[in-house]
Amino acid sequence: MIFYIVYTLAIAVLILHFTGWLARRNMEWAVMAAAIALFAVNILDYMKII
Repeated sequence: MIFYIVYTLAIAVLILHFTGWLARRNMEWAVMAAAIALFAVNILDYMKII
């Protein structure tokens, strides 16, 4: 279930990034946060922790 939530949020962040919504509100850091979250979920899944 956590995978679906993280991936859905990451897709939403990408859409907001490419439409310019994040840049207009100085929230470009959300792209990096989404990338780190995806990386963490993938690593934890690979290690069979979650």
